[in-house]
Amino acid sequence: MSVLSPPRTTASAAARRGIVEERPLRYPDASSPDFMSKRGWWLVLMNFLVPGSAQVLAGNRRLGRIGLGATLAMWVIVILAGVTALLWQQVFFAIATNWFVLLLAQGVFLAYAGLWIVLTVDTLRLSRLVKMRPFARIGTAVLATALLVLSSGGAVYAASVAGTTRDTLGAIFGASGPSVPPSDGYYNILLLGADSGEGRDSMRFDSISVVSVNAETGATTITGIPRDMPHFPFSEGPMQEKYPDGHAGHADPNCGWGSGINQLRTEVEVCQDGDLLYPDAVANGSAPGIEATKDAAEGIMGIEIPYYVFIDMHGFASLIDALGGVDITVAERLPEGGGPSYDGQPASEWATGWIEAGEQHMDGETAQWYARSRYTTSDFDRMKRQRQLQEAILAQFTPQTVLTRFQDVAAAGADIVETDLPQSLIPFLADLALKAQEQPVDTIELTPEGGIDETNPDYEYVRELVNQSLHPPTPSPSAEE
Repeated sequence: MSVLSPPRTTASAAARRGIVEERPLRYPDASSPDFMSKRGWWLVLMNFLVPGSAQVLAGNRRLGRIGLGATLAMWVIVILAGVTALLWQQVFFAIATNWFVLLLAQGVFLAYAGLWIVLTVDTLRLSRLVKMRPFARIGTAVLATALLVLSSGGAVYAASVAGTTRDTLGAIFGASGPSVPPSDGYYNILLLGADSGEGRDSMRFDSISVVSVNAETGATTITGIPRDMPHFPFSEGPMQEKYPDGHAGHADPNCGWGSGINQLRTEVEVCQDGDLLYPDAVANGSAPGIEATKDAAEGIMGIEIPYYVFIDMHGFASLIDALGGVDITVAERLPEGGGPSYDGQPASEWATGWIEAGEQHMDGETAQWYARSRYTTSDFDRMKRQRQLQEAILAQFTPQTVLTRFQDVAAAGADIVETDLPQSLIPFLADLALKAQEQPVDTIELTPEGGIDETNPDYEYVRELVNQSLHPPTPSPSAEE
């Protein structure tokens, strides 16, 4: 036996040398600092590009398979999401806005972040830093840390976005009414603006308009209703029963109201018990004053308006800033600051600043004054500016802007927006919003400039105007055709 031992030892050593040569990553020549340095760089890069591959080739294969499986699953999900977003946008939005999917995604992203940390630490262990050249030892450690921050930090950020999306959707769409189909081919949404800083008990809707979105093309029309529009009819409901001949004011020194549309909240919620008129309003994410304003807008325009969006102008500037500002063409120089007490005084005596005529990129505060300023121009001019600002905001809501500023936009939206839009409609409306980006926004202003008598409006004419704008007659073919 002793005679045969040396050949066996020689054969075993040769076999080991062959394994080292065939699989140098798993069985490296630790006596060579140059080789160990090169091996360390490769393991760190492989861990980043294909997480789990370093372990499969040089370490714990079971851990490596977990990493590779997670990596494969991630790429499959990314590819499927990309294909769905390109080919079936409505399905993509339906999945991406589902609260359970967002919760699951948040957990998956956090798990990925943890897995990358484990794999990176294990990769550095496999690299055997002490066997490497000093520069490579420091360089691979720094590179591995930087790539870990990039990969794991990206996963943590994605988890944060998923959580923010879920929380924002819950805050805005937490209570909503039932979903209804489009009316005559349109989704009609009452858009209200008011300043909560003035006190909720006395708040009146300062901006009233109706956004009509074509359910097929996404074409958008915004109809501006003057806040003081008087003696309007109501659509069928409790207010029509009270005012069959049109809305009338009530001169009461204790609690009175005028006949204008922006007086409805005062009448219904302050002077009366609105819950008796609209008992289901609060449960459906609305309010009696808003429901009364919906009925008024329906009566004025002759269309069904099932939903509303309320924007708190007190925090409006934060949304503009979150979007990175808006681009506006200012027709005439406007003062910032001032109020009713300054009527009759030159603007130069009370203005805190000026919005100059011409092309302007406005931040939130400037845009807010642009929408509010009324002491050197009429209310009708102010309505046109508000509509112009609405269009600018819609134009700024591009996927690129929202993605790059998502956290700020979401936080601002949750603070200033209230609606009864059902969350189930979000995918469809988001799809329409992308289509709307490719088309100009049409506007209808129910003002003297649009042929409407501000003191005694012809509501039959208003309804005809709205109908022709939303449903223009199809051109008849010419005789030659």
